[in-house]
Amino acid sequence: MAEPAAQAVDEMVDGRGQLRPHWRDLMGAFSMLGEGALAERGRRLDRGFADDGVTSVMPGEAPLRWRCDPVPLLIQAAEFATVEAGLVQRATLLSRVLDDIYGAQDLLASGALPPAMVFANPQYLRLGAAGLQGPKLHLYAADLIRGADGQWRVKADRTGRAGGIAYAQENRRQLARVLPEALRSTGVRPLEPFFDQWQDALRPLAPTGVGNPTVALLTRGTQHRHWFEHMHLARLLSCALVEGGDLTVRNGALFLKTLRGLQRIDLLLRQIDGRLIDPLELDGNSVIGVPGLLDAARAGNVRIVNHPGSAVLEAKELAALLPALCQRLLGRALLLGNAAPADVPSLAPCLTDGRLDARPVVWRVFLMFDGTAWRVLPGGLARIRDDDAEDAPLPGLAKDVWVMHDEQSDIIGPLAVPAPRLALRRTSGALPSRVADNLFWLGRYVERLDSGARLGRAALTRLGRASRPREFEELQTLARILADARLIDAEAVASASLTIGLHATMHAGGAVGGLFANIAGLTEKVRDRLTGDMYASFTQTLRAAQEAAKSPTADGLGNGLLAISRFCTAVAGLASENMVRGGGFMFLDLGRRIERARAVVREVGFVLDLPARRIDSGLMLALELCDSAITYRNRYLNVLQPAPVLDLVLADQGNPRGLAFQLVAMRDLLEDLGSEAGVRELLAGSAAGLLAEVDLVVNQVLNAPDQAQEAALLPSRLRAMGSELDGLSNRITRRYFAVLPATQTVGLGLSQVQGAA
Repeated sequence: MAEPAAQAVDEMVDGRGQLRPHWRDLMGAFSMLGEGALAERGRRLDRGFADDGVTSVMPGEAPLRWRCDPVPLLIQAAEFATVEAGLVQRATLLSRVLDDIYGAQDLLASGALPPAMVFANPQYLRLGAAGLQGPKLHLYAADLIRGADGQWRVKADRTGRAGGIAYAQENRRQLARVLPEALRSTGVRPLEPFFDQWQDALRPLAPTGVGNPTVALLTRGTQHRHWFEHMHLARLLSCALVEGGDLTVRNGALFLKTLRGLQRIDLLLRQIDGRLIDPLELDGNSVIGVPGLLDAARAGNVRIVNHPGSAVLEAKELAALLPALCQRLLGRALLLGNAAPADVPSLAPCLTDGRLDARPVVWRVFLMFDGTAWRVLPGGLARIRDDDAEDAPLPGLAKDVWVMHDEQSDIIGPLAVPAPRLALRRTSGALPSRVADNLFWLGRYVERLDSGARLGRAALTRLGRASRPREFEELQTLARILADARLIDAEAVASASLTIGLHATMHAGGAVGGLFANIAGLTEKVRDRLTGDMYASFTQTLRAAQEAAKSPTADGLGNGLLAISRFCTAVAGLASENMVRGGGFMFLDLGRRIERARAVVREVGFVLDLPARRIDSGLMLALELCDSAITYRNRYLNVLQPAPVLDLVLADQGNPRGLAFQLVAMRDLLEDLGSEAGVRELLAGSAAGLLAEVDLVVNQVLNAPDQAQEAALLPSRLRAMGSELDGLSNRITRRYFAVLPATQTVGLGLSQVQGAA
């Protein structure tokens, strides 16, 4: 006769159908919200994740399978203390086992740990006789389920990456914003002290003798599904976020490639598969690792946590041996048992279609070793189990875990850990070359988008008015500029097709649609360099512009172009007012200045490419495109002449839409970048040379007997200036974004510099 199936425990309701005591305050807070309010808070929670880019950057993209339920999982203080003690013991045990596997291997020699279980495991890495220094297990997580007897048991050990901890913190932040009254009424232990302790714990993990270590978190990059978690975790721990291509090994040490050279990395938090970290020794096909990294680690010049082979402990067969290994290594029984295949997870309340529904839940608890003891995050990440995502590292539906305060204990924050005195720094040299490249092109694409919107609005205005010869001529000029900038097809130059061309360019397959995608991708790549408010403003205004641009009507097209201009203005304003004048701002602004200067010379060149007798039409269009018509009227009233117009749009250093303003900004930025003097003078000198050329051009027009004829000769000279700007951009790319020479280092003494060479 078959045994009866185990009954799942209900987390919220006891066997008599009554609310469990620790749920009463929360459900009371929910009832005070009013009918339908909890569902509305759930929708606000979803919007919060979307606005902050947790689920997707742009509308229409495939979002992550992520949603946080507004109803948390509640854990009493006493039961958390039991789980905490059991997991601290388990982490200690697993750490001892890992030390033995990659050390003396006594457990293997005695048969306590079957050799086939280890050596046949694909997660076991053969790293040679010399081991890696430092703790092998630093971050650990366990997936728990509550059995029918009400006890929590371990379903799986997570010793490789232990992913999800940053999502746990983000869930708490978003839920505290949406349901502050519920959080206050329930008495929940905060998560912040754990992350403070974690920051302090990183310093002692560095190689011996390093006073203020440089810590970096190694990620696969923005295209990987864990990117948000890695970015957010790096921000929580105040460490650098790096990809394999950002790093290089020189003279047995690990370095980050920055604008000013190579900066030493002392501690690497591994957030990629351990088999991929060093293509020289492990997976030769890996393109995300760092060649020579394991050599640097064996030499003791960099510490890697967790150990690259720590995922060997995740083998399900090992869990069955833990009770015996605990007695052998720790001299006591295993406090927290293993879940059996027949165990049924407990049921937790979830908001489904506006009502509470009971769903099976798995609780992931995170631990960190601070050098002396294991610390447990008082909360964690609960996953609503889906049959098709049993072991998915990112749950489709998550819950925040609220651990109740113990009313008998005092709340004690983290102790202050003394650190060596820091030297003051006001340089931009620590910016990785990849990040500088991304910021540079973000600036260029934003400015290119802004230029296209201005041209489109000018064309749309003329298309909507009665056609006059002058306006038709201006319309043709605008169409040629748009086609030259590859914003519309050449076939759309005819005014009858221009509206169709403008609509086409705004959609996903068009040029403006492509700029939307490029800007969204680059914004995500530099997200760790933007504050939360800046990132939200960037993405929300970008989404609004993209949505507005989809309208099929003429009015909708105009609104879309206006929304684009607002987005570009928001980027410029936020960068100006919120970014420290360091490397990040410099390269974002440098990209904008080069692109705007390129647009000015292109547009002015086209509007002047008219017969001298019709030059007035081109001059008026030049003032409009450079947003300078009001300034010109204030200076010269209604008298239109080539020299004053060209002075305002080309040579006036006080006109932010003029060419000279961009050249002065480029010269100053390049002088401030802090590279070697010869290179700095060469790059800044190019901008200064163009500035002198502009003054010469305007003076020649001013002093010419016939200014209109002289102005009509300028398009070829302006095209030459455009080519020089392209050349300057290429020289900046070669100098700052290419692989850096080995002799350049940051923060090293002379002997170390010579050694690194």
